[in-house]
Amino acid sequence: DAGKTTLSEAMLYRAGMLRAMGRVDHGDAFLDTDTQERQRGITIFSKQAVLDLPDCRLILMDTPGHVDFSAEMERTLQILDYAILVVSGPDGVQGHTHTLWSLLRRYQIPAFLFINKMDLPGPGREALLAQLRQELSPDCTDMDAPDAMEQLSLCDEALMEQFLETGTLSDGQIARLIRARRVFPCCFGAALRGEGVDGFLQALTRLTCAQDWPREFSARVYKIARDEKGVRLTFLKVTGGTLRVKDVLRGEGWAEKADQLRLYSGAKFTAVPAAEAGSVVAVVGLTQTRAGDGLGAAGGSEAPSLQPVMEYQLSFPDGDDAQQAYLRLRVLEEEDPQLHLRWDARLHQIRVQLMGQVQMEILQALIAARFGLRAEFDAGSVVYLETIAEPVEGVGHYEPLRHYAEVHLLLEPGEPGSGIQIDTMCSEDVLSRNWQRLIFTHLLEKQYRGVLTSAQLTDVRITLLAGRAHPKHTEGGDFRQATYRAVRQGLMKAESVLLEPWYAIRLDLPDECVGRAMRDLERMGGEFDPPEQGGDGSVLRAHAPVAQFGGYARELAAYTRGRGRMQLRPAGYRPCKDPETVIKAAGYDAARDIDDPAGSIFCSHGAGFEVPWDEVDTHAHLPLLNLRKAREPEPAAPQRITRSVADGGAPDLEKELLSIFDMEALADTKAGSLPYGAQRRLEIVRAL
Repeated sequence: DAGKTTLSEAMLYRAGMLRAMGRVDHGDAFLDTDTQERQRGITIFSKQAVLDLPDCRLILMDTPGHVDFSAEMERTLQILDYAILVVSGPDGVQGHTHTLWSLLRRYQIPAFLFINKMDLPGPGREALLAQLRQELSPDCTDMDAPDAMEQLSLCDEALMEQFLETGTLSDGQIARLIRARRVFPCCFGAALRGEGVDGFLQALTRLTCAQDWPREFSARVYKIARDEKGVRLTFLKVTGGTLRVKDVLRGEGWAEKADQLRLYSGAKFTAVPAAEAGSVVAVVGLTQTRAGDGLGAAGGSEAPSLQPVMEYQLSFPDGDDAQQAYLRLRVLEEEDPQLHLRWDARLHQIRVQLMGQVQMEILQALIAARFGLRAEFDAGSVVYLETIAEPVEGVGHYEPLRHYAEVHLLLEPGEPGSGIQIDTMCSEDVLSRNWQRLIFTHLLEKQYRGVLTSAQLTDVRITLLAGRAHPKHTEGGDFRQATYRAVRQGLMKAESVLLEPWYAIRLDLPDECVGRAMRDLERMGGEFDPPEQGGDGSVLRAHAPVAQFGGYARELAAYTRGRGRMQLRPAGYRPCKDPETVIKAAGYDAARDIDDPAGSIFCSHGAGFEVPWDEVDTHAHLPLLNLRKAREPEPAAPQRITRSVADGGAPDLEKELLSIFDMEALADTKAGSLPYGAQRRLEIVRAL
């Protein structure tokens, strides 16, 4: 509700792109094209519009601001050259503003700030600027302030010398500071009245600069959608070269033609024959793309940092078959991967992850409109994750008759929030590059689940140690089986850790209610900072487990008599405080999970036979690492492999790897560079 769509409308109107300025509350905003957006007065789906200014063309991306649709917003962030962060003047910096600022920092996006609704009662310009500098960055600069140039010159010694000599700085110099995120220009206005919009457009024209794009074709997919006729659209940004109609685009295992390129502006589009670097277009004809894919020379996007913390059972009270409905609803996950829509075969349920109540209501209406199904949700449960506490080697072997593959993987605890990372220390003399690439593909194609509650696995680094193929009998599917089983067998051997989500909380309270709030947070197992003095009371900043904080909004409203306010934002995952209760309630038995087998298939006397996971190590055809060192006192942080390998020398295979990678590292060092992967492999092997 800071006014992003209203600002977008005002910018398009003042630039002459619209004949009349629409309004969100009137349901006629140019960029709110969906029926539910017009009914609710909020942006749900990201939109784009062409904004032609006297000296440049901008593609304006209007993203959702509501916290329930943060995933849609984060996907769009990854294609931006610049961001405009809109802050409500009367409200100032909110909890979600901090989340957005963290995302801009994560993706290193230069940002302009527009402080909106300055026509309404509020703290005032100077107080708001002080708050922005304190809570976001000291480099927030009021571009209309008399001392703006002086403030900017403090960023660089050369600029300071020029300012002292000339009393000014050029637009190009300021633009370079903004591009490097050393300055964040702040403009003030009231978008609904058009105040400050012309000056803001001039600032965008003067203080932004186009990128130099590479000539080689590359593109990044940020969104999958369907038009009113059901045609699948792949929205992407061309980040290098040129994309033309009928060009063939390739991904992992697929190649498809771009049948049509659409340049959208609001609900309307223009078919274009080609899209130059920097363009944002929708491609018709692609069926295998996914949000986050990199095409051509582009790498894939980073894993999203904003994840739902609640999961719900999706059911159909009218008697519709849930499994058949799931097959139809899977297209929704293409459009919003953060739904994590899945079929729980054990419970015969559809499970879906949501950010909040508003998203739930939107999804219900969407399912009814597109599929004719009446959907209901249960009360929901917390989304737990799993990781491991120490390094372990997983072994997978797949050898039914006329098939063969063996894979050895090192599983290590990763940094919190790092997700799943992969690496290799396997020499191509041991396993050829083609087989190694196939193993990497299989490692990345699946969402792995832990062995405690079947929760998603995270914060694990998986390194390929060794593998073996047969010169005649190995097929690609053999390594898929061996890889999956190696991960699972390693998890069965590992010390697993259950993780639970936490909220970062801000409570604005009457002074007399602070003690009650602190006692509540202690009861929940949370933690808090000393209270701060706020405008009309006190501010309490805290962190607490999501599982303990459900429903607290009603309790807060009751004991503060409606005067308390609460802001929540996801604050990552921490080890669960009561894992035994959660594990018992889940009732999951990893050893009996036929969809994720941890055992391996070996061959004897011309027939394959299954070996249980706890006996696989003794049947393996390749030597294992020696990770049986006696445990030292419990460390403060998870131990890495470089500190937990047993003494007494390494097996012959490890000695061979050591010589190979020492030679590789020496060659790299002589060439003047040592890549991260090679450096890490060298450290591991030297430790062995």
